[in-house]
Amino acid sequence: MEMVKSFVYPPPPSILLNGMSVVGLAALAKIGWSEVTGNHLKYSKFASSSTSTSPKPQPQPQKQPLGSISSRNGMLWLYTPAFLAASASFFVLPSDDLRFLLVKSALALHFFKRVFEVLFIHKYSGGMAVDSAIVISSSYFSSTALMLYSQNLTLGLTEPSFDMKLAGIVMFVVGIIGNLYHHVLLAKLRNEDGKKEYKIPKGGLFDVIICPHYLFEILVFWSFFLISQTIYSFTFAMGTMCYLIGRSYATRIWYLSKFDDFPKHVKALIPFVF
Repeated sequence: MEMVKSFVYPPPPSILLNGMSVVGLAALAKIGWSEVTGNHLKYSKFASSSTSTSPKPQPQPQKQPLGSISSRNGMLWLYTPAFLAASASFFVLPSDDLRFLLVKSALALHFFKRVFEVLFIHKYSGGMAVDSAIVISSSYFSSTALMLYSQNLTLGLTEPSFDMKLAGIVMFVVGIIGNLYHHVLLAKLRNEDGKKEYKIPKGGLFDVIICPHYLFEILVFWSFFLISQTIYSFTFAMGTMCYLIGRSYATRIWYLSKFDDFPKHVKALIPFVF
């Protein structure tokens, strides 16, 4: 236990935070497993897919219970509330604590980048189920708010003896640049002939894994933990990683089912391994 205290602040005196740490991790892990088993959140290439990741012929797309919206509007719905929450924290939770300032800045910059990409970089060819948009948007917004609240509760406490802020900053920069770079590559793929259809991505780490943008996004969420060093940020990073592992696995199966010439050596998330 003493070793753990060297890396993270003690559990906060908050039933809400402690409960959401457990519930959030369990929920994201379950959603990640659902991706593996074929029950996908309905956005991007899975917006109208069936519930199977099998390469066999698929039945007709299912009608969404709450309907669907355009991908662009859906993506804005996902990221804007979290961006506003992070931005508002500079005024709602003013503090000259360096760690808290870094957490606020990293969260605000990350979600600003996501909104910027939606408006100016991404290319769209489909819709997003409203129920999936609600789940994802709620997760991003609540996790951002709870991460900030958790950090606020650490003010005045003794810092963990092993300071990981610098490592977190480096990981954040690598993650956000890598994620942006591979999103640009995906957008350029759509610009080549102007057709709104999927192709096998190439360039960057796409030559060895099909979801490098997920890999770098995982780095971003782990950087939040390294900067904040709270239990809640750890559990959310772990949960996000579980979800994106499942989503990347499903994405690779999707490409294998759609493209006969998909390179078998291209893995899902970790080069040469998975």
